[in-house]
Amino acid sequence: MNTNIADISQPELARALQRALDNKTKPLGSLGRIEALAQRIGLILGTTAPELRSPQMLVCAGDHGLAARGVSAYPSDVTWQMVENFLAGGAAVSVLARQHGIGLTVVDCGVKHDFAERDGLVIRKIAHGTADALEGPAMSAEQCAQAINNGREVLQGLPGNALLLGEMGIGNTSAASMLLARLVGLDVAEVTGAGTGLDASAVQRKIGILGDVLARHADAKTPLDALAAFGGFEIATLVGAVLQAAEERRVIVVDGFIATSAVLVAAHMQPHVLQRCVFSHRSGERGHVLMLAHLKAQPLLDLGLRLGEGSGAALAWPLLVSACALLREMASFEAAGVSRSDEAAPARA
Repeated sequence: MNTNIADISQPELARALQRALDNKTKPLGSLGRIEALAQRIGLILGTTAPELRSPQMLVCAGDHGLAARGVSAYPSDVTWQMVENFLAGGAAVSVLARQHGIGLTVVDCGVKHDFAERDGLVIRKIAHGTADALEGPAMSAEQCAQAINNGREVLQGLPGNALLLGEMGIGNTSAASMLLARLVGLDVAEVTGAGTGLDASAVQRKIGILGDVLARHADAKTPLDALAAFGGFEIATLVGAVLQAAEERRVIVVDGFIATSAVLVAAHMQPHVLQRCVFSHRSGERGHVLMLAHLKAQPLLDLGLRLGEGSGAALAWPLLVSACALLREMASFEAAGVSRSDEAAPARA
């Protein structure tokens, strides 16, 4: 677990990026948050002419023992069935990855099903689902460490300089809610939503169960202890992928509530992880806005999405591509021979 994610704030590069943006043929700041996005990507990649190469969508899948207690509107079999749907190309994230030329890798981190090996699937199964967190830790410390290491290793085998985070696991909004409650110190009732579509009475029952789990693991206070206590294998694998991507200075495009919970854990371990992250959207899941606020993250989109899979990250991806293209290819006032309104004013520092 020993790792040290470096600070990439780089004031000189930030100033160079701002000068480049200010000198484009447009009024100052007129591209709004796209300019901030371009600057962030430039800082991550360490250049004033960033180019995103071979983007990779990593969809980590795993089952949760707590799902047997009815915290989800869907049965756990949906996890493995959706993995098959991802691989067959029929899921939302499959369609979007194909549309935008994003490589799609699905990881079996701990699904309650045995898959046949095939292209696009990486099998790193630790167990057939986590344990019931109401009876004991969802993962042992050793299993948690193995899942994080698996995420690192899988990421090391993928090309490109951009990672998009995706996940699948019936019951994993419960794990994300408990991680948020414990690591940020919020009441579980504030951070627990409908997940895959529970009605109001079922949400209240879910809150009660999660409250009991949190009480059962009151001593799980560190990021790793909380991760092991609440699960799941797919979240822990994403934590490892995030840490590795941050070390390699890849752009990390964060999806919704579950993917952000993995970033939450990673950021509590290594705060500079957040410098490498672009948050794609604000989910319709109740706890996500609170999680984003804690991370001081400003998402690109707010479309009421709550599908997961990496779908929001894929939908936001063209904005990142456009931001880089504008920074690289848009003409300066001087190159285009266009007069500027602030010609006599000094460029912003």
